Amino acid sequence: MKITESTRLQDFGLLVLRLSIGGLLILHGLAKLFHGHEFIRGMLAEKGLPQFLWLGVPITEVLAPLLLILGVFSRMAGASIAVLMVLTIVLAHLPNAFTITETGGLEIELNLLYLFGALTICFTGPGGLALYRPTRIWLQ
Repeated sequence: MKITESTRLQDFGLLVLRLSIGGLLILHGLAKLFHGHEFIRGMLAEKGLPQFLWLGVPITEVLAPLLLILGVFSRMAGASIAVLMVLTIVLAHLPNAFTITETGGLEIELNLLYLFGALTICFTGPGGLALYRPTRIWLQ
């Protein structure tokens, strides 16, 4: 396959997307690791869900973003982040999810940005500037 300028730009664009989604989301995960998950456990208990589900948060807010940044298993990391964002919308933001805030954005604007960015990576893969490039498309 001939590498063209367009391919290089697409690869760089996917790298920027991976770094922005992963780099910004990992900060949320690290904050929860350092300051605790009690509010997540409380939210789960309030919804009648098992409290051990809080363990999914460090995986999807620390491990998945790290994998995105490195370009390792990016599709699976993107899918897990997308699922997390849907769950956060449902568990933490309903019924006010689509309320317009004072600044003109949606209540779930940040969640949607992470969700759609993660889905983009899930569908496109990591691009050519990834640390790991397996031959099976779903492992990329």
